[in-house]
Amino acid sequence: MTRLTQMHPAQQAGILCNDPQFQKFAATRSGLPGTQFCASAAAQYLREACNITSRRELNTDAIAHSNFAALRTSFDAWAGRIASPNN
Repeated sequence: MTRLTQMHPAQQAGILCNDPQFQKFAATRSGLPGTQFCASAAAQYLREACNITSRRELNTDAIAHSNFAALRTSFDAWAGRIASPNN
């Protein structure tokens, strides 16, 4: 089985948008704490956060990939998977 971190960023993003915990994170970050987005709303949040129109751009656009990496770090910190990054 392929680990999430070994997949292309667009594939990672697709899996992430179907994660209920990420859906809650996206809703909270969008100003709707206590709610949960559906997968398509989470995908829209991700596209806006990464400044892209399609998740495929994450595979080819270095800035979009960097934005996605920062979003993943923020999500992992929010979810308690890693220590909060220092800002």
